[in-house]
Amino acid sequence: MQIDSDGWLGECVQLASPNYDSRPDGQVDLLVIHNISLPPNQFGGDAVQRFFLNTLDTNEHPYYRAIAGVKVSSHFFIRRDGELLQFVSCFQRAWHAGVSCWQGRSKCNDFSIGIELEGADDVPYLDAQYTSLIRLTRVLRERFPNMVIVGHSDIAPARKTDPGESFDWLCYLRFLAE
Repeated sequence: MQIDSDGWLGECVQLASPNYDSRPDGQVDLLVIHNISLPPNQFGGDAVQRFFLNTLDTNEHPYYRAIAGVKVSSHFFIRRDGELLQFVSCFQRAWHAGVSCWQGRSKCNDFSIGIELEGADDVPYLDAQYTSLIRLTRVLRERFPNMVIVGHSDIAPARKTDPGESFDWLCYLRFLAE
């Protein structure tokens, strides 16, 4: 598994989101781990994909009306069963971090890769997700060797809590080091 010359990862589902633009300087040195579920705390289905592709029907669920018109994306999404989907080339800027800052640098979307885990802050992630996340992180670090790994809560602490208390950082980092 590797990232091709266009920034796409082979061996995963590729769904090109319209929600991206060019990076200001092409630099990538931050990996941001998030969680998402639509509706909140409900897993499965294709609502997250449709949200990132701007095709979510806001009449399907009351919560969707609150996010109507929001344009977001992530580079990658890992479903509960470990399936990996890519929405934006690693060489483009996905819209995942929002208002954010890391070590004095604002606009983290400019220099980061975003990975969304299907989940919620207080629901344990599954082994299949950790397996996919570790494999993906290794591939990303091969391409971007100076990449630092953080949670969304680390770059937007006043407004975000993901990946949440249920994310096992010690397990993830231990297996990543092997």
